[in-house]
Amino acid sequence: MGFSTKPSVTIIVPAFNEVENIAPLLAELSAKLPGDYEVIIVDDGSTDSTYDAAVAAQAQYPFLTTCRHRTNLGKTAAIMTGMERAQGEFVSVFDADLQFRPEDVIAQVEKLREGWDLVTGWKQGRYEKRLVSSIYNLLARMMFGIKVHDINALKTFRREVLEGVSLRKDWHRYIVPLAAARGYRIAEIPVVLRPRQFGRAKYSGQTRILVGFFDLVAVAFQLTFMRKPLLYFGVLGIGALGLGFLAGVLAIILRLCGHGFRPLLYLVMLLVVSGLVFFAAGFLGEMLAGISDRIERLERSTRTPRDTERTDGTKGSD
Repeated sequence: MGFSTKPSVTIIVPAFNEVENIAPLLAELSAKLPGDYEVIIVDDGSTDSTYDAAVAAQAQYPFLTTCRHRTNLGKTAAIMTGMERAQGEFVSVFDADLQFRPEDVIAQVEKLREGWDLVTGWKQGRYEKRLVSSIYNLLARMMFGIKVHDINALKTFRREVLEGVSLRKDWHRYIVPLAAARGYRIAEIPVVLRPRQFGRAKYSGQTRILVGFFDLVAVAFQLTFMRKPLLYFGVLGIGALGLGFLAGVLAIILRLCGHGFRPLLYLVMLLVVSGLVFFAAGFLGEMLAGISDRIERLERSTRTPRDTERTDGTKGSD
């Protein structure tokens, strides 16, 4: 791999305690990637010598840039830090564990050059938690209406895709549905998933599954209810008020016939109050959505570097 002063493709490599993988990772990237690529390793507060190994490798690999978080902020924050330094028109998020192949990044870039905005991988090979992953991706397809098999595999995209998406902690898993919701064109190609050779998996355990599920629901809520909160809550409010009106008419008819039924009166009160609460929630949601949009625009216009340490010894703020 040669070195280009103006790379067209940036590979962001989030790394947390991956010191054993740094040397083989860079050797493979150097051997298989073209000269218009750059690599940014973001050390996410590792407690081993991952950062030192990456800095030392810069003398051998001129395409490499290294930075780090002083504490572990998570993969999403590492990706955003890499984005702040990325020069390429296309950006790929490449795990440091060597489970994906550089050849698949090249294939995804070629797909982008056909006119797509984001290309996601469909993992091929044996891996742990296949059942959990299948259920998770099935729910994602149902909730977001996207036609991809895997939303959390190797991804490459045009840089404006991520610049236009607001990511919270651990929301790197949802770049695909968030991009699709903004109208970006999504393509999918198979990618090979290799077994991990060194180190251990960072995302495991029942807690991660639970967190992933609730994040999935949160993203779905943001992309549906928070887009038009008054529409959704207003429909519920109208439904509740309509049922309350019908129940009230029934209560009056029964009363005129000499059959007073107090629980029916309580039901009328419950439905009417619920309808008013739904409308209030809708109006409140509209206010919050408007504030959120303004804050998002302000953040994009005043974004500053994160709490990182660069190889020249200067520091950013987070």
